[in-house]
Amino acid sequence: MIGVIDCGISNIGSVLNAIEHLGGDVNRVVHPDEVFACKKLVLPGVGSFADAMKKLEETGFSLALQKAVVSDRVPILGICLGMQLMASEGKEGGETLGLGWFPGAVKRLIPSDHGERVPHVGWNQIRILLSHPLLDGIPKEADFYFVHSYTLKAKDSAVVVATCDYCDGVTAVAAKDNIFATQFHPEKSQDHGLKILENFLDWKV
Repeated sequence: MIGVIDCGISNIGSVLNAIEHLGGDVNRVVHPDEVFACKKLVLPGVGSFADAMKKLEETGFSLALQKAVVSDRVPILGICLGMQLMASEGKEGGETLGLGWFPGAVKRLIPSDHGERVPHVGWNQIRILLSHPLLDGIPKEADFYFVHSYTLKAKDSAVVVATCDYCDGVTAVAAKDNIFATQFHPEKSQDHGLKILENFLDWKV
């Protein structure tokens, strides 16, 4: 079963619908104890880093996810803010410790001189730097749908699987062991996004 974490930091309906559309056995996870019944997990998120981490900690999901993902090596997909929460720390809403799975900090995008706006909203091309099973069948410069104002600045370049040339640079995809995360929304990115979700359903770690 695929468990989609629902602790009040995201509207997860589109994620559930996309996985159901692909034939996945998916369930809304509303209590941390339910995490341990799942073979795979999805952590979506929207909003402030600080508020979201506070919610994860208050609900007990932070501890449950640490055990499931780090100790038990359950495969997990992070989406948008869900990806950012996997960093060591975030700067949005004040310096806040994250889940710590990707060493680095989540920092605000800095617009360049090319008319770029923050938040970054809309379709943009990614550049795949490293191969990964979840990107099988995805063109090296495919378009995906982004909605965000912050990005992961990873300390270890080995976790940066794909980037997006926007502002001072966006980490579009990060991955490490049983953890895979996208800054864009695969559930809103049409065929390419559905392909990533399909690959996640088939992923053998």
